[in-house]
Amino acid sequence: MLFSKFTRFLLILIASSLLVSPSFAKVFYSKEEAMKLAFGDDATVEMMSLFPTPEEVAKIEQLAKVKLESNLFSFYVGKKQGQIIGYAAIESHNVRTKPETLLVVLDAEGKLRNVYTLAFHEPPEYQPPARWYEQLGNHTLEQLSFSQDIQGISGATLSTRAALNAARKVLAVYQVSVKDKQK
Repeated sequence: MLFSKFTRFLLILIASSLLVSPSFAKVFYSKEEAMKLAFGDDATVEMMSLFPTPEEVAKIEQLAKVKLESNLFSFYVGKKQGQIIGYAAIESHNVRTKPETLLVVLDAEGKLRNVYTLAFHEPPEYQPPARWYEQLGNHTLEQLSFSQDIQGISGATLSTRAALNAARKVLAVYQVSVKDKQK
């Protein structure tokens, strides 16, 4: 009987801790939905796997002011009627201690068009709102830093910095490994 009461006590304790334990993980878009978000419903999407050389990695890191975690980078190329309409990259990184996944979309000329949150596992109050990401559009690599054009958000400093780093990295990879090879 004692074991039974103890077991019930443990089950109640575990169940109650699950109820009050915050669950922050939020996935907003699947990969398929992300590609439609980037290029529209009627676009064809091709994946381009890039393996930058050590020299290209050094150049990318210099331009982006961010260290590359991997020597493999995937770009998605959106096409309509055989014409390139843009590029996209899915960037995953830790914000504080938990992951965030962003979709960074470039136009056909390689200029930043949009940044979307695909998944965010930190507490919701640390996530920048969509309107913050909107201010990043139409910026070049050189313009992409906190300035008069791009404002930070109090309480989401690490998230906004991570988003800028991800966008700069994608723009730098495009500039070094894609731009001249697509011509």
